Amino acid sequence: MDRYETAVMHLKQRMEDKSLRSVDRINLLNETMKHILDTAAAQKDDVMLTRVKLLLYEHGILSQCATLLSLGPQKLQSKWSAVVILGSLTSSCCVGVVVGELSETFHEQFLPSVIDGLLSLASHLARRTDCVSLFKEVMESVGLLLQDHVQLSMQVLSSSHYELIQGYDDDALLLICVQMWIRCTASSDFLTSLSDDAIPLLLNEAVGQLAVTADAAVGGASVRLLLHMAKQLPLQPFLSKFKGLDSLLDKDWRGRGFDFEVDQLISLIQSRESTPSVNRVRAACLIQAAWKSYLTRRRVKSLRRVVLILQRCFRARKRKLQQQENAQRQQEELNFQVCLQRQQARRKFHQKQRELLQLLPADQVLPYLQECEVLAAVVIQSAWRGFLARRRVNSLRPAVKMEHAQQHAARTLQKAARRLIEKRCAAKVLASEFCWIGQTGLTASRRAELKRQVEEYISLHPSSGVSHEECEQLHVDVQWRLQALLRQAVRQKMEEHKVASLLAHTHTQLDLLKDAPPLSAVSATDIKSFLCPSGTVASRARDAHNSRLQANRLPWWRTLGETCEGLIPKEDRDHEGVDSS
Repeated sequence: MDRYETAVMHLKQRMEDKSLRSVDRINLLNETMKHILDTAAAQKDDVMLTRVKLLLYEHGILSQCATLLSLGPQKLQSKWSAVVILGSLTSSCCVGVVVGELSETFHEQFLPSVIDGLLSLASHLARRTDCVSLFKEVMESVGLLLQDHVQLSMQVLSSSHYELIQGYDDDALLLICVQMWIRCTASSDFLTSLSDDAIPLLLNEAVGQLAVTADAAVGGASVRLLLHMAKQLPLQPFLSKFKGLDSLLDKDWRGRGFDFEVDQLISLIQSRESTPSVNRVRAACLIQAAWKSYLTRRRVKSLRRVVLILQRCFRARKRKLQQQENAQRQQEELNFQVCLQRQQARRKFHQKQRELLQLLPADQVLPYLQECEVLAAVVIQSAWRGFLARRRVNSLRPAVKMEHAQQHAARTLQKAARRLIEKRCAAKVLASEFCWIGQTGLTASRRAELKRQVEEYISLHPSSGVSHEECEQLHVDVQWRLQALLRQAVRQKMEEHKVASLLAHTHTQLDLLKDAPPLSAVSATDIKSFLCPSGTVASRARDAHNSRLQANRLPWWRTLGETCEGLIPKEDRDHEGVDSS
C-alpha cells in the first residue's frame, strides 16, 4: 500500500464520521483531494495521476462529492466558493480516468449523478446576482465533463435545472452557457459523437437565444455556435424546421460587430433552401418561436411567483401551528402550577389544623372533630339537595317552575336568615366563654370519678385473653413510653428555645453594631450602652408586650385558626429568648 492509497483510506475514514456537518465535509474534501492531486501531478506521471483518480472513485470519495453537490442552500450555509471548488475537483477527477470492470456503473450511474449535482449547484448560483463568477466556474466544470464524455450532452440539454437556468432573463448567464457549448463544439469529435436527439436540442437553444435576446455578445456567441455546427454536420434535416432564420439574422443581427459570421451563416442556410415560399414559412416559424418563447418565459415567471406564494402560505401555517402548540404548552404548565399551588395550600391548611389540634386540651379534641364532621356533612347535603332541587325545577313546566322557584327562594332566604341568627348567637356564647383559652383540664374530683368508672367497667367486663398482671405490665410500658416521648418533646423544645435565644441575641448585637456611632464621635455613655444591651432588650420586651396586648383585644373570630406565634410580630419573636433571659 503506497502513500496515495493510505491518504485516500484515511480520507474515507474521516468522511465516515457522522458528527461532521456538510460544510465541514466539503472543506475536508477540498483540502485533502487538492493536496493528493497536486502531489500526483507534480511527479509528471499521467499513469500515477490516473491511478489516484481511480482510487478516489473506488473508495467512494467521488460519490460523496456528487451527493454534497446536490444539497440545498440550507445545508450548504451559503458556502458557495467551497462547493464550486469541490465541483471543479470532482469534474477533473472524472476526466481521463480508466475504470475497467466498473465502466458500466461509472458511465450510467455515477457520471449522470455528477452532472445533475453540478447543474443543481449552477441553478442555485443563477438565482444570486453576486455569484456570476462562481456560476461561470461551475459551467466550465460541466463543459470539461462534456468534452470527455459526450454522451452526457443529452442529459444536460434535457435537465430541468438547465431549463431553469435558461428561464432567467440574465444575458450574462446565457452568454456563459453558449460559450460552454462553443468550447465543446470546437472539437469535431464532439459534434460527430452527438446523438440525433441531442443535435435538435442544441440547435433549438442557439436559435432560441437569437430570437429572444437583444444582447450583442449572446447573439454573436449563438451565431458562432451555429457556424461550428453547420460546418461540421449535415444540418439540412434540422435547419428545415427553422424557417425564416436567415431573415431574422439579416434584420436583427447586422451591424452588431460580427457581420462576417452572419453572412456566412445566411449563405449556408440559403444554399440549402429550394422552395419559393421559404420566406413566408420562415417568418411564420420565427413568429411562432418568438411567441412560444414569450409564453414559456411568462409561464416560468408565474410559476416562480406561485411557488413563492405557496411557500409563504406554508410557512405562515407552520408558524401558526407552532404558536398554537406553544400556547397549549403554556396553558398546560399554568394548569399544573395552579394544581400544585392548590395542593400546597391544602397541605398547609391541614398542617395548620393539626397544630391547632395539638393546642386543644384532650377533652375538647373529640367534640371539635365531631363538630367539623357535622359541618362537612351539612355542606355536602346542602350541595346535593341543591343539585336535586335544580334538576327537579328544570323538569317542571314554566308556570309551575316559577311558583316553585319563588317558594324555594323564600324558604332559602328564611333558612339563611335563621342560620345567620344561630351563628351570631353561637358566636356570642363562644366569645363570652373565651373558647378554650384559660382552661386547666380535669379537676381532682373529676379525675377520681372517671378512674372509679373505669375500674367498675373493668371489673364487670374482665378480659378473657389477657391477665391482670399483663395488663398492668402493658400499662407500665405505655406510661414509660409516654414519659420518654414527653421528655424528648421537652428536650427538643428547650433546644429550639436555646437556638431562638442565640438568634435573638445575635440580632440584638447586629442592631447595636449597625446603629453604633463612629469612633471619632463616641462618648462614655455610648460605650456603656454598647457594652450592656439591657436598654435594647427592655425596649424589645416592651414592644412585644404591647403587641401581645393589642392581639388579645382582637375579636374572637380574628384569632381562630391562628397560633400564638401568628399574633406576635416576627421581629418580636426573634427576641423572645433575650426577653425571657
